[in-house]
Amino acid sequence: MPDAAPGGTVSGVPLPPPIVGRRLAAAGALLALLAAVVTVLTFLRDPLATALALVLVVVAVVAGWDALVHRGGRRILAAATAGAALLVALAVLLVTGSVLRLVTVLVLAAVATAAARAAIGRDLAPVPVSSTAVGPAGAGVLIVNPRSGGGKADRYGLVGLASSRGVRPVVLEPGDDLRALAEEAVAGGADVIGMAGGDGSQALVADVARRHDVAHVCVPAGTRNHFALDLGLDRDDVVAALDAFGPAVERRVDLALLRNRAGDRVFVNNASLGVYATVVRSGAYRDAKLATTASALPELLGPGAPRPDLRFTGADGVPVHSADVLLVSNGAYRLNRLDGFGTRERVDGGLLGVVTVTVDRARDLPAVRTAEARGRIGLLHGYREWTTREFEVGSAERTLAVALDGEALRLAPPLRFRSLPGALRVRIPVGAPGVAPAARAPAGLWSGVTALMRVLGGRPAR
Repeated sequence: MPDAAPGGTVSGVPLPPPIVGRRLAAAGALLALLAAVVTVLTFLRDPLATALALVLVVVAVVAGWDALVHRGGRRILAAATAGAALLVALAVLLVTGSVLRLVTVLVLAAVATAAARAAIGRDLAPVPVSSTAVGPAGAGVLIVNPRSGGGKADRYGLVGLASSRGVRPVVLEPGDDLRALAEEAVAGGADVIGMAGGDGSQALVADVARRHDVAHVCVPAGTRNHFALDLGLDRDDVVAALDAFGPAVERRVDLALLRNRAGDRVFVNNASLGVYATVVRSGAYRDAKLATTASALPELLGPGAPRPDLRFTGADGVPVHSADVLLVSNGAYRLNRLDGFGTRERVDGGLLGVVTVTVDRARDLPAVRTAEARGRIGLLHGYREWTTREFEVGSAERTLAVALDGEALRLAPPLRFRSLPGALRVRIPVGAPGVAPAARAPAGLWSGVTALMRVLGGRPAR
């Protein structure tokens, strides 16, 4: 089913107008936003003090990043500078009475955000291409990785809970072949197969499920669980995901395929090449992702660092011979950081998302650090994104570092990517949100205000 068209229709059928409660929430959100703006303008009464406080905060942020990426005496000095700058900034705000105004702005922003979510509801969410109510699984199997996510499966007792629901648990032991276990489950008659583990494991079991056209259940028992997030599951309620083995909603979603001369690999989230793929190979990355990434940036993106040899065709059809970061994703991301952390509006659009970041070695490293820390990597001037059904990466290197759904690999080029539209039948619990965060939220402040004005006027948000 196609997305809702401008004017608030889906396949020509009008979306229902917002109820009175949503219209009141829209009014509240707009009023809170206006009050926050007015409060911010009051800072102009003390422009020098405000400017000084802002400068000190910037100094604290820069010094804090410096402390994060260096060691020894320089780290101690940078940490001390950051702490001192924050203390002086707080003192300036206290003396001028600006702390109360700052707290007021933060509270108003929180109120505006909460009210906006209530007002907009799910109007902005794309309609799934296919969605069907289904009955309980006849012969459900759940494969459990007890080591994933720091032992989430054991903490939540997933093996026992699965058994109590009539689902046969299969525990992945050290040395087991996950694909073989999934194949055995299907050969044994499983009509629904689930995976309790990280995204790499989800991709492997999903590939088996799509090859045999059996339904898949994603149980977010990994560390980040990006796939679960964009399927609209509550990642904090691991046990609730088991409800998908009962009466559920079944959808068809896309998978993505990476092919090289060694064979095919299916992925559910993304494949990253360049800087981030190199970082993932670090032994320290799994336990300290942000710190490891931050400490590696000066070496990988500094003035003397060589650029990765990545050759591909850009969105404009022009050949490109290098990029510092290259991300190919199963669906287009609203990307926050270099590591591919973000969210997708949909995973059933039949398209790959492609993002490249190219850094000016002489001037961009501080901007990259700041954008990475703030989760706003898309604001970099060397950032490019587009969608396509197929994509190819070549190189003169014998092998390329690739982070595939977070797994560090080395693969021989050329690497050929393509979307597998609607390849996977996935079951979602009836009570799950069912919508990705990016699908519920406006793309920016102006689009959010526009959506609220539409709701206030009695029309759908889109």
